[in-house]
Amino acid sequence: MEQNTILITQARLGSTRLPGKVLKEVDGQTLLQIHLERLNKCLKVDEIIVATTVNSEDEIIYNKALEWGFTAFRGSELNVLDRFYQSLKGKKPDWVVRVTSDCPLLDPELVDAIVNFAQNNSYDYVSNGIVEHFPDGQDVEVFKLSALRKAWKNAKLKSELEHVTPYIRNNSNGKGDDIFSSMNYACQDNYSNIRMTVDESIDFDLIQYLINQLGTDKSWLDYTNYIIQNDLTKINDKIIRNEGFIKSLKNDVNE
Repeated sequence: MEQNTILITQARLGSTRLPGKVLKEVDGQTLLQIHLERLNKCLKVDEIIVATTVNSEDEIIYNKALEWGFTAFRGSELNVLDRFYQSLKGKKPDWVVRVTSDCPLLDPELVDAIVNFAQNNSYDYVSNGIVEHFPDGQDVEVFKLSALRKAWKNAKLKSELEHVTPYIRNNSNGKGDDIFSSMNYACQDNYSNIRMTVDESIDFDLIQYLINQLGTDKSWLDYTNYIIQNDLTKINDKIIRNEGFIKSLKNDVNE
């Protein structure tokens, strides 16, 4: 039976480390546009929503998304879980995909594979980041709408509100609980030292170089192999993966 799947990507201009990063351009295209056009090739996704904030500076993201033919929504800046959930108002997908717009080279075939894996096994939550062996910047989360709704109703910690899925992950069988069933989508090799996300200016330089050399339509493995073969891993290897989430966890403890 065909199952309705909506992909939501988070986008805003107010990044602390690299403000305005999603609208930085490579060859006349913004990173956000590259990200969305790649995701538009997903065969298992029925609709893409760009979820941005109500901040005045993010009006441009909302307008650009509509201009490019995507659905857009504006919600809370800090309670991203609420923004995420409210963006689905009036829609009833069976499955939701969460990605972030600072990953311009996210692979649509990888997204499809993870959606397919989640649906075939009917897990509440699947991610290729439970075990972080895929490159940073190829992170995909797929979960049932029912799991998102339960998180929205029950999540309380700042980290759970800021990062959408921690409540689901923290209450899944992978963490010794049984509220949600979860599973990691495994990578055949460990590429955790590879970065394709944009948090710092040096990340942007690498993405720009990759696009100039290979274009915007290659697979995640093509980009990965190019980085390895040309010894580009050292460019941004000092940057901490998921630094924003780690900061949120510290705030949970301090409250």
